[in-house]
Amino acid sequence: MLKSEILDRLQKKNNNLNLEDIELLFNIFIKKIINSLKDGKNIELRGFGTLSRKINREKFVRNPKTNKKLFKDKSYKLHFKIGKILHLKINNSVFSEKEDGF
Repeated sequence: MLKSEILDRLQKKNNNLNLEDIELLFNIFIKKIINSLKDGKNIELRGFGTLSRKINREKFVRNPKTNKKLFKDKSYKLHFKIGKILHLKINNSVFSEKEDGF
């Protein structure tokens, strides 16, 4: 699903708000998630899942083309653990558009 599709669905559900306001709220929501993950905090969206930051430790790696050893600095990756409700909805074969919350 694209960002524009999400914004269109939110616009249809909340017709008292214009599209610019919905997009502003959506961007603030995404920025808050990004800043919290940068600060090392976990994000929990009930029924959807948990986003957390995992560390890729610093290590020596090998370039397969030249077989030269390189040092790779510490980096971070995003980890997502699916929530129980979302897991059940995805694996349930009887899923209608009304249940998706939009």
